[in-house]
Amino acid sequence: MDILLTYGLAVALALPLGLLIARVYDSPASPLSRGLLRLCGVNAARGMTWRGYAAALLGTNLLVGLAALAVYLGQGGLPLNPDAIASMRWDTAVHTMASFITNTNQQHYSGQSSLSYLSQLLGITALQLFTPAVGMAALFAVLRGLRGETNVGNYYLDVTRAAGLLAAPAFVLALLLTWQGVPSTFAGARTATLLEPHTVQGQTVTTQTIPVGPVAGMVAIKQLGTNGGGWYGPNSAVPLENPTPLSNLLQLVSIILFPVALVVATGRFLRRPRFGLMVIAVMSVLSAALTLGAVLAERAPNAALAGLAAAGPNLEGKEVRFGADASALWGALTTQTSNGSVNSMLDSFTPLGGLVPQLGMFLNDVYGGIGVGMINMLVFVLLTVFVAGLMVGRTPELFGRKIEAREIKIASLILLLQPLLVLGLTAAALANPAVTANSNPGFHGLSQVLYEYNSAFANNGSGFEGLGDNTPWWNLTCAAALLLARFLPIVGPLAIAGLLAAKKAAPESSGTLRVDTPVFAGMLLSVMVLLQLLNFAPALVLGPVAEHLSQGQSTQSAAKDVTK
Repeated sequence: MDILLTYGLAVALALPLGLLIARVYDSPASPLSRGLLRLCGVNAARGMTWRGYAAALLGTNLLVGLAALAVYLGQGGLPLNPDAIASMRWDTAVHTMASFITNTNQQHYSGQSSLSYLSQLLGITALQLFTPAVGMAALFAVLRGLRGETNVGNYYLDVTRAAGLLAAPAFVLALLLTWQGVPSTFAGARTATLLEPHTVQGQTVTTQTIPVGPVAGMVAIKQLGTNGGGWYGPNSAVPLENPTPLSNLLQLVSIILFPVALVVATGRFLRRPRFGLMVIAVMSVLSAALTLGAVLAERAPNAALAGLAAAGPNLEGKEVRFGADASALWGALTTQTSNGSVNSMLDSFTPLGGLVPQLGMFLNDVYGGIGVGMINMLVFVLLTVFVAGLMVGRTPELFGRKIEAREIKIASLILLLQPLLVLGLTAAALANPAVTANSNPGFHGLSQVLYEYNSAFANNGSGFEGLGDNTPWWNLTCAAALLLARFLPIVGPLAIAGLLAAKKAAPESSGTLRVDTPVFAGMLLSVMVLLQLLNFAPALVLGPVAEHLSQGQSTQSAAKDVTK
């Protein structure tokens, strides 16, 4: 019931939201937007080519990233630091900057003990509004190119629009979460007296320090913006971030709300609603399969605890107040988008349960992140059109414009970047055991390392938290993966859209390949799954699949021992 309610509410809210987003981006700039941009010296009516748009996008992200880095490195001497938290170490600060400027929120620190309120507000929460706005803006620039417009829009106006569309529902969600008990205060940490004092290293402990802060606002935008970074280290598994079943439902719906709405907006903006319906159908089939796989895997008993625990679902690493199903649902949805927040520990999932998040991130467009998920899907659409054209012996066309060698080369490089970075960095880390710092040897240890780089590339941010990842190796290699995986897959599709826009559109005829039919949907699904299986199946077989098979053998051995 929780699963159906989550999907139902998300779709019911996404339909009107998607239509609103399309209307906003298809209308002239509002007086408020024009006035705000004029104060910043920007002419909202001035359009950009794809090159100008890409330059503005990269330039603003560079400036915002450097500003955030300065805040992390100087927080020890800056205001809004009631708990006197020291400045970040340089490599941790670099990774944190790269993580939050790329809408990833991969955290190699615990927020409640590593960041001041100023860093949380300016260096984290502000970026959680800015970075999804950049992704949404980039999507509509690509869509304008696909409509044949060489003027792909004004970057600054598009980001301003996206920020407004995100801020309003985030404000409402923050109020709802505050009502449910999520902290929203600028006071320092609270001290509570323990009901049962205990002894630690020979000293009796009678009190507990509980970090608080303006948590509700951050949680709201982290979910709606597919950010995912937690105020607290264990993220939404902490009762202070996610105290009730209602807060859990609100956050689950928020995770996929904007990604689904942007698919609706795409169909409306392109004036091809059947194409939007086809895309959302493909995404939803994949989403349902991954969610079902995660739920079934976590309903199974934990083979590692065979004979040691009561029969029932795998509850290791899960909050009892949520249970196995709600935890598995969250783990599936958070990795189908680029959200990455958790309400349980993914490292404690069964091997096949942990396989599902890996698959969601390898695909990276099952709803996906705000804007970039749909951009990734459009790259697969382009490639599928090309393959279909080769099969029938026709020059491939997308929306009436021919797809030629330059577009396919760019799309191929975008797709090859993922295995190059994820598998290459995983191999480099495993070849140097001294730097991996993973808590598990063997198959699960490989899964931990693979997951960390997979999460970085997918702009997801979740992790198998058995890694000791706050080291120069992990911070710097992940930072490189984060930056390359964010900006190249945005600039590449912008270039493709610019190239297609410069071509003359041919009228559609009976011989034109329709991209809004069930047949094309099936082919698109096949191309996506087969390509990613070819890229990553060997690594998954050596990791979670091998771990599952080895646990089955261990369970049989344990059963024989009990019988004897």
